[in-house]
Amino acid sequence: MTDLQKSSLLKLAALTAVASAALIGCGKKEEPTPAPKPAAAASAPTPKPEPLKIAFAYVGPVGDGGWTFAHDNGRKAIEKEFGDKVVTSFVENVPESADAERVLRDMAGQGNKLIFGTTFGYMEPMLKVATDNKGIKFEHATGYKQGENMRTYDSRTYEGAYMAGVIAGKMTKSNTLGVVASIPIPEVVRNINAFTLGAQSSNPKVKTKVVWVNGWFDPPKETEAATSLINGGADVLFQNTDSPAVLKTAEAKGKRAFGWDSDMTAYGPKAHLASAVINWGPYYIKATKEALEGKWTGGGNTWWGVKEGAINIVSIAEDVPAETKAKVEEVKKGLADGTFAIWKGPITDNAGKVQIEKDVVADDKFLGGLNFYVKGVEGKIPGGK
Repeated sequence: MTDLQKSSLLKLAALTAVASAALIGCGKKEEPTPAPKPAAAASAPTPKPEPLKIAFAYVGPVGDGGWTFAHDNGRKAIEKEFGDKVVTSFVENVPESADAERVLRDMAGQGNKLIFGTTFGYMEPMLKVATDNKGIKFEHATGYKQGENMRTYDSRTYEGAYMAGVIAGKMTKSNTLGVVASIPIPEVVRNINAFTLGAQSSNPKVKTKVVWVNGWFDPPKETEAATSLINGGADVLFQNTDSPAVLKTAEAKGKRAFGWDSDMTAYGPKAHLASAVINWGPYYIKATKEALEGKWTGGGNTWWGVKEGAINIVSIAEDVPAETKAKVEEVKKGLADGTFAIWKGPITDNAGKVQIEKDVVADDKFLGGLNFYVKGVEGKIPGGK
C-alpha cells in the first residue's frame, strides 16, 4: 500500500471518529415508555339508607277542622323536618272497633316501622298488634297502656280549656255555659272541669250544662247537642268534639263559642271567641328523631302542654276585654314556667265533697283517673258520678 493510500485511510478513520463523537454528544438516549399503572378500583358508593316509613291512623277525616286536622299538621311537620329520610302515610276515618286492628295490622304489613294511633279507642287493638310485631314501634295518643314496643303520648288539653273558660266567664250574659262532650273518659271530664274552673275564676256565678254525644266526630249530633244547650239558656258554648259543628251552630243562632284542637275562626267568625289548639308537631318530631337515631324506647308516657309548646289559645276575639286577655296571658305564662297550677285545692265536686284539699296540687295520677264534676257543673257523668 502506497503512502498516499495509507494517508487517505487515516483521514477517513479520523473523520469517522469525529462524526461518531458528535453523534454521541448531541444525541439523547431514549428511555423506554413506562407501562401504564393499573387504575385504582373505584370505591363503591355508600348505599343510601331506606327512608323510615311512618303511618298514622286517624279517627276522623283530615278535613275535620279540629282533632284529626291537628294530627295531620303534625304529620306534615315530620315531613318538613326530615325530608327524604321519612315516608309518611295515613288512613282516615278508622273507627274505634275491630276495624282499627285490621288497619293497624295492614300498616305493619306494608313495612311501616313507626305507627301512630291517634285516639283513645285504639288502645286495645294497638296493644294486640304491637305484641305480634316486636320489630315495629307503636305510639298511642291519650291512652294509658304501654308495652315493650308501645308507648303513649298526650297533650294537656285541659290547659287550653281553662284559658277558654277565663274568656267564657267574662263574655257570658246568662251566666250559663254549655259543653258538647264526646265520650265520658277522664280526658273529657278534665276538660269540662277545667273550662268551668277557668270561667269561675273570672265569674263565680257561672254554671255549666253538658250534653254527651258519645262520639268524637258526628256533626249532626254535635249540632243537635249545641242547639239543645242554647235552648237551655247557654249563650257561650264549648266542645270536646272534633268538628266545627258547635261553632257553626252558635254562629247561626247568634251565640258565642270556641274552636277546639285547631283554629276554627273561619267556621263562625262572628261567634268565635278563641280557639284552644294543639300542636302535635314537637312530639312527632321528637319521636321520629329517636326512631331514626336508634334511641326510641318503648313503654312510658309523655304528656305535654303549654310549657312544651303543645297547647295554646289563639285568635282571641277583638271584643274580649283587654283585662281578660291580660289574664289569659298571665295564666299562660304561669303554666309555662310552673308558677300557676289549675288543679290546686280546695276543689269541690258538684255533690259538695272536697276532692282536692286546700293548697294541694293534684298530680298526674289523680288527673289520669278523674271521674267527678267540679262544683258548678250540672248533672252526673254517664256511668260515673
